[in-house]
Amino acid sequence: MIRSADQDLFTLPALGWSDVFEDQLTAEEVGLDRVRIATVHRSRLTAASQIGPVRLMLPAQANTADYAVGDWVLVDPTTRMLVRRLDRKTLLQRHTEGGRVPQLIAANVDTLFITTSCNDDLNPARLERYLALANEAGTTPVIVLTKADQVADPEPYRAQVAGLQRGLAVVALNAKAPEAAAALAHWCGAGQTVALVGSSGVGKSSLLNTLSDKPPEEAQLTGSIRDSDAKGRHTTTSRSLHPIAGGGWVIDTPGMRTLHVSDNITGLEQLFAEITELAPLCRFRDCTHAHEPGCAVQAAIGKGRLDPARVDRWRKLLEENRTNTTVQTGPRGNKKTRAPGNRRR
Repeated sequence: MIRSADQDLFTLPALGWSDVFEDQLTAEEVGLDRVRIATVHRSRLTAASQIGPVRLMLPAQANTADYAVGDWVLVDPTTRMLVRRLDRKTLLQRHTEGGRVPQLIAANVDTLFITTSCNDDLNPARLERYLALANEAGTTPVIVLTKADQVADPEPYRAQVAGLQRGLAVVALNAKAPEAAAALAHWCGAGQTVALVGSSGVGKSSLLNTLSDKPPEEAQLTGSIRDSDAKGRHTTTSRSLHPIAGGGWVIDTPGMRTLHVSDNITGLEQLFAEITELAPLCRFRDCTHAHEPGCAVQAAIGKGRLDPARVDRWRKLLEENRTNTTVQTGPRGNKKTRAPGNRRR
């Protein structure tokens, strides 16, 4: 949780306030307090404010599931009653299996640190899902390779992920070392917000403790990856906002075993840009890029310009996205939403 002793951090610009939010205020709302959601619980919200951490009062029928850590909200300065949530600059959300509405992960995030460790946990296919998530949300993704101190050479691990997306930044570090904060300082400046995502046990909590320079009594609990299956134990159980020693903010998130792709065509196009740029050159408009004659994607594979395994993952994620994404059907003015599921192309 936020340390009230850090009063110098609690100015609006330091909290991440910008013209994006200021321009949303009406004349009647100028006198309301601007606060940022720090934790979301089943029946309550806490926020970071200019005077420190505060607990918010919720109006009748309010649903805390509609709010994400990192949201900016307006509250009554006397009663602390929540009045309105401001439109988000970015929103990280995921669809869970069987869920009817997306699960909110974090809001108004500038940079997403996608953490994975230098061991068998490193999985390019899973990292591509996180990258698609970041792309669709409009945040800047950075791959953070933790436990770099536990391998003879982290470069082979860096090589596995460096080509997953054009312009992708990859940083290898020891999450527990003070040098880790310096390695990530470019994205953690004053007023900037980063979020940590990744599987359990890869070092997210250790990295949070290092970035926020927490004293031992306030440090997040940490867990390790099991040697037997390279799987981690859950140590973070809820999302929360924390100040970074360098002036920014970090949102910690629980480890995610699964990350379904849905409503993510823009994120996938950016992730697989070297493939999607070729697809329009295929002879047939409905080319599946698997076996049709005149397929530009298969031609590039034959010439060694594309990795066939990456193309297979692209086709799999496209199909998953198509299956999981709701569509509008019917005549104009009377459209209906069709639930996700198998349907014709």
